[in-house]
Amino acid sequence: MAKRTKFNKLLIGVIFTLFVTTLFAQKPRTISGALVDAAGNGIVKTTVLLLGEDGTEVQRTETSKKRLGRGGGNFEFKKVLPGNYTLESDAGDAGKLSSPVEVSDKNVKLGDLQLSSEAPPTAVTTEGTPEPTPDSVEFTPDPGKDYILNELSFEIKKMTAELKFLNEELENLKALSKMWVNPLAIYSKEIIMKNGSTVFGKVIYQDEESLKVETLLGYLIINRKDVVRMIDNVVTEEQAEYVPEQVRDSYTPPPMPKLAEPQYTSSGRSASKKYSANCVLVGNITEKKDVQGNYVFTGELKNIGGRRSDFVKVDFVFRKNWSGETKTLTTFVRGGYHTFDSGITTDATLLPGATGGFELYVPHDFGSFIGYSYVIDWEEYE
Repeated sequence: MAKRTKFNKLLIGVIFTLFVTTLFAQKPRTISGALVDAAGNGIVKTTVLLLGEDGTEVQRTETSKKRLGRGGGNFEFKKVLPGNYTLESDAGDAGKLSSPVEVSDKNVKLGDLQLSSEAPPTAVTTEGTPEPTPDSVEFTPDPGKDYILNELSFEIKKMTAELKFLNEELENLKALSKMWVNPLAIYSKEIIMKNGSTVFGKVIYQDEESLKVETLLGYLIINRKDVVRMIDNVVTEEQAEYVPEQVRDSYTPPPMPKLAEPQYTSSGRSASKKYSANCVLVGNITEKKDVQGNYVFTGELKNIGGRRSDFVKVDFVFRKNWSGETKTLTTFVRGGYHTFDSGITTDATLLPGATGGFELYVPHDFGSFIGYSYVIDWEEYE
């Protein structure tokens, strides 16, 4: 019984010793030292990195400042677990440091570590005394620097991608805001309704009773009876007169000829007299508006009568407001030429069965109007 008790005590002692040894072996330690230059002066306010075996950063600290003109350059890492580490420091022109450190069961005191422009590797013993390695040791890449460069490269790529994404979002927002501020940027049709409202959109389908229009709010079905006018907003470009390059510098356009004012016979028409010429509108009058706010009305007339019609014109009566104020503008048809016995030549003649187009340009300073009507007029000579 006594032998068994003695054996149990011995076993407990061995287990306790192993536990204490393991506990102390895993106890965190402290690494301390100082950075000095070639002259032995302390390197102050310089970052020192403690890297693990895989090159990852474990801790970082900064060397101390000088006090009363002395000292400086000291650094310390606390709570460092046992293992193999590497000290890294870059002081610029003063030099660099790359030194392996082994931490076991004692605190590591490195003393003064001299920076070098080539940063040769140094071996450190457990007691903290550095042992310089031979100059013949080949240069090995620094895993810590590669890790930091890779991290910085990744962050730069990430920020570049985010900046590109934000730029695309900003362009989309600008495009959307432009659409709402100026719908004519994407839609050319301006439909004026009888109730005074205006619809900007694109006509997808139309028949004699209704219109299907694509707008910013979606598709709308509009009754054709509710439509007052449809304006096609386009940018009109004036084509310059071509002049040969050889005479371009000295060429001047010829002056417009002055014709005698024609004498119209419409005032002398009798209500009982029948005129065989008859000019009518073919199709509809097209209304366009450019980006400067100028209106252009175009259409086509045809003489369905049996005689020639001269000086064919269209009188547009524009209603300016609801009070009844009106303004009248006149345009002549582009027809055939005819010279009278008096020597006057006109290009606004329509022979029986002939057609001719007309165009009325209304400048933006003409002002706004709520509607218009037109009257076709012509002269008929023997």
